[in-house]
Formats: sequence, C-alpha cells, structure tokens
Amino acid sequence: MTRGVGGESPANLQKYLNGVDYPASRQALAKRAKDNDAPDEVVEAIENLPSDEFGGPQDVMKAYGQTH
Repeated sequence: MTRGVGGESPANLQKYLNGVDYPASRQALAKRAKDNDAPDEVVEAIENLPSDEFGGPQDVMKAYGQTH
C-alpha cells in the first residue's frame, strides 16, 4: 500500500476533511483538517497542495497525488 504523510495511506487524508462543503479553498481544507485533529504533517501537506480551489474530494486526492 502506498504511504502518505504521517505514514498513512493517502485515502486517509479524507477522514480529516470530513464535513467540508465543496467547492472549497485550500485554506478551508486546512482549517477543517485542523478542526478534525489532523496531524501537523497532514495540515502542512494540504497547505502545500498545488491548487487553490477544489471541486470535490477527488480533486483533493488528485492534487495530493501530484505532490507525493
């Protein structure tokens, strides 16, 4: 299995984004992740995503895959 930030699979990134209303900005995603007690590495990865706006979870995963 592919491992992402914090030794977790990239799909687990979505658990920290639970409750996001899409479309969402990168800043909104990072705030939601913090609110959902995401590890600092996950929040940092979100803050460094290459896009500023995401239409849905699939867009987040695509951007995450491009950076990791």
